[in-house]
Amino acid sequence: MNRRHSVMAWTALGAATISGLAMAQQSGMSFFVTSTGSGKGADFGGLAGADQFCQKLAAAVGAASKTWHAYLSTGATATAPAVNARDRIGKGPWQNAKGVVIAKDVAELHGANNLNKQTALTEKGAVVSGRGDTPNQHDVLTGSQPDGTAFAGSDDKTCGNWTRSGDGSAIVGHHDRSGLDTTPPALSWNSSHPTKGCSDDALKATGGAGYMYCFAIN
Repeated sequence: MNRRHSVMAWTALGAATISGLAMAQQSGMSFFVTSTGSGKGADFGGLAGADQFCQKLAAAVGAASKTWHAYLSTGATATAPAVNARDRIGKGPWQNAKGVVIAKDVAELHGANNLNKQTALTEKGAVVSGRGDTPNQHDVLTGSQPDGTAFAGSDDKTCGNWTRSGDGSAIVGHHDRSGLDTTPPALSWNSSHPTKGCSDDALKATGGAGYMYCFAIN
C-alpha cells in the first residue's frame, strides 16, 4: 500500500470510528429535543402521530430499539379523558445524545432537573438555538402545566390536542430556561406561555419552530 492509499485508509477508519462512537452514544440516548418540526405547525396528528415523529427521528440516529413518546399533554374531550405529559414518558433516568443525565426520575424532571440549553440537545447531539440567537427557537411544545399535567377547562392549550395548524394556541416551555424576565414561567422548561397560533408562522412569532421533547419510556 502506497502512502496515499495508506492515508486514505486511516482517514476512512478514523471517520468510521468517530461515527461509530457517536452512534453508540445516541443508542444510549433516552431524551432529545426534536431537530425539526412537523412542517404543519403544531399538527402532529394527535399524540399517536407525535410519538411516531419522535420514533422516526430516534431511528435515524440508531436509537430505534427504544419506545419513544412525545412530552405532550392533551385536554379532556367528550370521548376521552385528559392525558398528562408526565404520565407517558416512563420512569427515567433520561440522558441526552452526549450521555449527560437530565433527570433521574419524573419527580426530579419536574423539580431540580439538569435541563438547559447545553443539555437539551437534539437527537443528533446539536444545541438548539435559544434566546439571543438568530433565529430564537427556544419555545418547545408541551401543552402542560409546570408539574407536567394537562390544563383543565375548555381553553385551547394544545392546538386542538395536536391536530391544528391554523387557529388555536398551545403552551410552550423554554428549553434554554431564559425569557423576558426571571419569573418562574420565563425560566420554565415546560410551561412558559401560550403561542399566538398553531401554524408554523405563528409558532415562529414567539420564538419557536414546532419542536417537542421526546423521551424513551423503556
